[in-house]
Amino acid sequence: MLLSYDRNRKLPTAKDLPSDDETPVDNELQNDLPNLLRAMLALIWASRMDWFFGVDMGIYYDPDQPAIVPDGFLSIGVPRIIDEDLRLSYLLWEEEKLPILVLEVVSQTRREEYTTKKDFYQEMGILYYVIHNPLRKRKQKLEVYKLINGKYELLNGEAVWFTEIGIGIKRERGTYQGVVREWLYWMDEQGNRYLTPEEQIKDAQQQAQIAQQQAQEAQRQTQAAQRQTQEAQQQALEAQRRTELLEERLRRLGIDLDEL
Repeated sequence: MLLSYDRNRKLPTAKDLPSDDETPVDNELQNDLPNLLRAMLALIWASRMDWFFGVDMGIYYDPDQPAIVPDGFLSIGVPRIIDEDLRLSYLLWEEEKLPILVLEVVSQTRREEYTTKKDFYQEMGILYYVIHNPLRKRKQKLEVYKLINGKYELLNGEAVWFTEIGIGIKRERGTYQGVVREWLYWMDEQGNRYLTPEEQIKDAQQQAQIAQQQAQEAQRQTQAAQRQTQEAQQQALEAQRRTELLEERLRRLGIDLDEL
C-alpha cells in the first residue's frame, strides 16, 4: 500500500522536502551506534553496491506527510550511491523499496520506541525492528522484532541472525573511537562479530609488524648461515695452508712425502 502512488501526480523530489526533522539528539549514542554499524557494513559488503544504510535520515512514505526519522535503517536492493551528492532523504516513491530493517536507540527521553513507532513500522511493513536501550537494568537491552503475519514478534536472545539479510546483530563490550563500553556489532552466522574499521586497521598493523619481525628473523638466520659458511671456508683454507707449510718443512728435512 505504501508503494502505491498516483503516478499522474508530480511527486516531490528529495530537494523539495526537508532533509531532517531538526530534532536534536539528547545522547551521542543515537548517532554513534548506527554510524558504527554503517562503517562496519561498508567493510563487510565493500564489493556490494545493492544496499544502503541511512543514519538519522528521513524516510518519506507519503508526499503529504512529514518523514519518519529512525536512528538507522537498512535497505537491500537499492543503489548504495545514487550520485556524488548522495541522498538527502529516502523517498519510497523513488526508491520503490521499503527498508528491511529499522534501528531505534532509546535515550534519556523516550520517543515512543516501544509504542507508537513500533506500531508505525509494523504498519509500514518493515521486516525487522531493532530497539537498543542501553539504560535498561533488568529487561534485555537489545530487542529484535520480526514481522510475522502482519504482527511484530519478539525474537529470542540478544544475538540475532537475519536470514533474509545474511548478517546478524549482537551487543558486546568493546572499544570504538577510544570509548570502552557496550556497542552493537554485526556478526556472522556462527555468532562471531565482525571487526570494526579501527580494529581492522590495528589488526593489519599487528600482522604487518609480525611479518616484519619474521622477515628480520629470517634475514638474521640467513646472515648467520652466511657467517657460518664463511667461517667454515676460512677454516678449510687455514687447514690447507697449515698442511702445505708442514709438507714444505718435511721436504726441507729431506723426507720424501711420496714414501710416507
